[in-house]
Amino acid sequence: MLNRSMMLPRLGLMVFFQEFVYGSWLVSMGLILSKHGLSSIIGIAYAVGGVAAILSPIFTGMLTDRFFSSQKVLAILNIIGGIILWFIPEQIYSGNGTTFLWLIFLYNLVFIPSYSLRNNISFRNIKNTKKDFPLINVFGTVGFIAAGLLLGMLGYSENPVSFQVGAVVSILTGLYNFTLPHTPPLDKDKPISVRDWFCLDALSLLKDRNYLVFLICTVLLFIPFTAYSSYASVLLEAVGFEKVASVMTIGQVSEVVFMLLLPLFFRRIGYKYVFFIGIVAWVLRSSLFALGAPEAITMLMFVTIGLHGFCWNFFFVAGFMYTDEKASPEIKSQAQGLLMMFSQGFGIFFGSLATGYVFENIVTNQGSDSLVQWGQFWTYISVFTTFVAIIFFILFKNREKAIRKDETDGVSKAG
Repeated sequence: MLNRSMMLPRLGLMVFFQEFVYGSWLVSMGLILSKHGLSSIIGIAYAVGGVAAILSPIFTGMLTDRFFSSQKVLAILNIIGGIILWFIPEQIYSGNGTTFLWLIFLYNLVFIPSYSLRNNISFRNIKNTKKDFPLINVFGTVGFIAAGLLLGMLGYSENPVSFQVGAVVSILTGLYNFTLPHTPPLDKDKPISVRDWFCLDALSLLKDRNYLVFLICTVLLFIPFTAYSSYASVLLEAVGFEKVASVMTIGQVSEVVFMLLLPLFFRRIGYKYVFFIGIVAWVLRSSLFALGAPEAITMLMFVTIGLHGFCWNFFFVAGFMYTDEKASPEIKSQAQGLLMMFSQGFGIFFGSLATGYVFENIVTNQGSDSLVQWGQFWTYISVFTTFVAIIFFILFKNREKAIRKDETDGVSKAG
């Protein structure tokens, strides 16, 4: 195993390129579709990603736990994903919404497992998870920022060409993945059984009450998440922002800051309150959007976007780490896949349908005429997220007070 000073940059580049690809189209997809007469399928476009995430991650995790090296599977999936992304703009230009939805579904089918795969590669090749995993994820945040800034400066915030930018980077990312540290399956010699095909070992984590509460709240929290990822760019344009993709990178800048602070919070308050802070941040974000939209208060828009560091890191990134701790060594890939199935799968699917329904029935006007309606939209999201925060605080009974100091201060002994 490489020493820490060499391992972290290599794993960091893996995450950087992965998030650059995602950032090239995710945030601006809703705006792109609305600009090309396909606004009616925005919710469905995000929902099909959820269906893909239900089908593929946990199965892919089983394959990498039992048969194939994680870095090779990640490489192949990125190359296939890049090929699919390349053909998407043509469908948008032609207004072919059905074919577009099929392509975005197929792309998500191969892309979503990359989260569990890259997490497995990271966790297997670092020793000090609490300290090093947030540092590795900082690279991903920088990659997402780089994509938004580049596309914004090129004037591609609402241009389908952004999908092809992501396609090129995805293929190059796949080639790089082949050079990553070898991460073979840990349970390779065990005979395969029906239990393995249905990934029942990973599902056994649901017997843990706290983990079950965490997963349920994860699914529910993806309603405000999909509201933000699907429609924040559309709102910002209505408020009057230009180069929306670049403006959205403010959230990723804050993500870098709070990612670096995450180990400190783990040490001080432990998982329950780290998760709770993350949920409260989502409540605050939705509330500020609701307050700022009707009067087009740009300062509130900036503050709301800047909350992304709390929103993403303190619940979702912390959730990756929580899952790794809960899973036994032989099912860690499956466990990460299970989390992706519930979050990117059930969460995005139901979240996209719910927010799409609210959007279609409330935001019926365009441009500045829609601002009051946007206020109503985010009020519904805020009230719902407050309910999630209350449920989590009452039901999550983790007895952990904090992460021990030596777990966050120690230097990794990888070498």
